[in-house]
Amino acid sequence: MAKAKSAGEQINATANTFETAFKTGSEALKANFEKAVKNYDQFLGFQKDTVEAYVKAANVAGKGAETLHNEIYAFSKQSIEDAITHGKAVMATKSVHEAFELQTGFAKSAFEAYVANMTKLSELAVATSKETFEPIQGRVQAWVDVVQSARAA
Repeated sequence: MAKAKSAGEQINATANTFETAFKTGSEALKANFEKAVKNYDQFLGFQKDTVEAYVKAANVAGKGAETLHNEIYAFSKQSIEDAITHGKAVMATKSVHEAFELQTGFAKSAFEAYVANMTKLSELAVATSKETFEPIQGRVQAWVDVVQSARAA
């Protein structure tokens, strides 16, 4: 009888051990599941904000490209008009020397206008690039913050 009682006690002790382990495992599973759902919701919100940032960046890039296009078009149109005006002036000259002087002046002014326009276009491109990448940089920083907070938790 003593052996039977000790066997029963062993069964109860084993059952209690399994029950405690199961309860601990269930609580850990529940806590981790809730944490995963919370992280998933946070991830979805993060992705929504990221998509919005990329849309904003694309809009800025589109407007910048349009501005660059308009500047290039205006410069090209002006260059053609200047060349036509200059061609008429050269044709109206009375000597080769006068034509050469006009051509030299035109070449100098055309080159200066080209350099000025390229400088302007470069500045516009740099400004557009900075504006385009601002929202994306913000999302990269937000991602770093999310990763760091997840590591700390």
